[in-house]
Amino acid sequence: MKAPLNRFSVEPLARMTRRLADVAAGRAEPDLVITNARALSTYSERILPDREIWIAGGRIAALKPAGTYKGPNTYDARGLILAPGLVDPHLHIESSMVTACAYAEAALVNGTTTIVCDSHEIGNVLDSDGVAWMLEDARQAPLSIYLSVPSTVPATSPEIETAGGDLTPEKIAALFDAWPEAIGLGEKMDFVAVAEGDPRAHAILAAALERGRPVSGHIYGRDFVAPYAASGVTDTHEAVDAEIADDLLEAGLWIFLRGGPPSTPWHSLPKAIGTVTEYGAAWKRVCACTDDRDADDLLAYGLDWVVREAVRLGIPKPAAWAMGSLHPATRFGLDGEIGGLGGGRRADLVLLDDDLVPQATWYGGELVVEGRAPTPRLEAALARPYRYPEPAYRTVRLPEPLPALVPPLPAGPCTVNAIRTVLPGIELAHARLPLVPGADWAETLGAHDLCHVAVIERHGRNGNVAHGLLSAFGLKRGAVASSVGHDAHNIVVAGLSEADMRAAVEAVAAVQGGVCVVADGAVVARVALPVAGLISDRRVGAVAESVRALKAAWTQAGCAIPYMGFNLIPLAVIPQIRITDRGLVRVPEMRPLPLFEPA
Repeated sequence: MKAPLNRFSVEPLARMTRRLADVAAGRAEPDLVITNARALSTYSERILPDREIWIAGGRIAALKPAGTYKGPNTYDARGLILAPGLVDPHLHIESSMVTACAYAEAALVNGTTTIVCDSHEIGNVLDSDGVAWMLEDARQAPLSIYLSVPSTVPATSPEIETAGGDLTPEKIAALFDAWPEAIGLGEKMDFVAVAEGDPRAHAILAAALERGRPVSGHIYGRDFVAPYAASGVTDTHEAVDAEIADDLLEAGLWIFLRGGPPSTPWHSLPKAIGTVTEYGAAWKRVCACTDDRDADDLLAYGLDWVVREAVRLGIPKPAAWAMGSLHPATRFGLDGEIGGLGGGRRADLVLLDDDLVPQATWYGGELVVEGRAPTPRLEAALARPYRYPEPAYRTVRLPEPLPALVPPLPAGPCTVNAIRTVLPGIELAHARLPLVPGADWAETLGAHDLCHVAVIERHGRNGNVAHGLLSAFGLKRGAVASSVGHDAHNIVVAGLSEADMRAAVEAVAAVQGGVCVVADGAVVARVALPVAGLISDRRVGAVAESVRALKAAWTQAGCAIPYMGFNLIPLAVIPQIRITDRGLVRVPEMRPLPLFEPA
């Protein structure tokens, strides 16, 4: 049986320098030579013709003119482009609905060989234990996975929402000290608290800065840029347009251009890239990232797709690939290990056609993808995934009996504070609507294009249920529910009747977490996510198939925003209005709102 295929399969450079020098000088045989390639240099941003790369011990010994090597063990690149593997600087594995081991398959097929993940989703459910379990999962995966330690668990405060985890400054410091792959602090989502000098927020920043770790950000609003940068934050993936992207660059932050399927809330790249294409900023501190992908989109819209989008929008091919490889590696101090074709670097390589579509991938010098499919070597590694401990499979603990999910209508005239959905689904608008006394709920919902929404605390802490109303959600029948209600990951459910909403919540609880569509009390589609109520323990292809069925049912139900946008409805760090298990909240003021107010 071959040795495990993971980040530790390649020896540290310090133990390999003599061997690599011998191979590069021709005194020793390479293990593999990939020849007849055009080399994409992320260092000089050129595509160099007629090159071959010599590999020994899973590392690059040398890049040489094609035909220099006359021995065995060659791979003919047939004139295709050979590039360094992609490095995704910001994502959440949990959003893909699969484990780290399963995530590796889709990443490698799409040419990504290294990722930096922020595991604040599982941290919000299972505290530091969940983060540690995901790191164990990552260590076993056939992919290089680094951690940006979750910085904002919970995303706001116990007064605003109830989470399952509470990552204090002390716990964050302990994660840094225990796990060498913890290379930075994850996105500091409570940007209002940071700007206002909140002691806990700044103690968490200090835990990273005292250890020399970089701090990642999450910010909305140009007014917050200066205090955010002054607090030590040095990157963000939330630049939504060229103006704020320009502000952030000038404040000293790296920009992660977030690309995603145009039908989802995660495609801010086209506007934010204007800082380069319109305003003339240099791209030296600009990276590409994916942030959130479900299992279906993970296969179809990898980081390679984001790079191609940058090319489509005017960035030269070598520079765009550098944004997806060398630049992220440099941002996290990994450019001596990955991100280019220089000597001593890991042989994490991708063979590309002229459109920058990956055709083959080497991970640590081993061919893991060919013809856009896993090789037997990768299949063998994927057959032995990490198994999460049993407590990770028991995280949906609802109040018994389940309280009412629909509130009573006020007797007199009143105004309702409703949440109006807006495409693509990240920001939500605040709608104030007059309600006429004497009408029942069916008449009221129909008159104002409303449906019910509720958030149910599912960590067994207090049994809270909060009621709200969604405007312009478009639901035509039944109900939809999800245990992936960011970021506290309570259950969020929307529906036209109490009965269907209750059926949807029960369908999620029955499989210990997931996303479902219900009509007339019956489950139409469901993706089961039993690990922390966030992820499946199946292969990525099987989960993607379930997600495609869910999306079809979601559309048929009439939902105006995609289900990943629906999952953001409880996320109380994005404007303008949200609902958590404690009720409605205005953002960024963090001001609680009643559902009904006297007219």
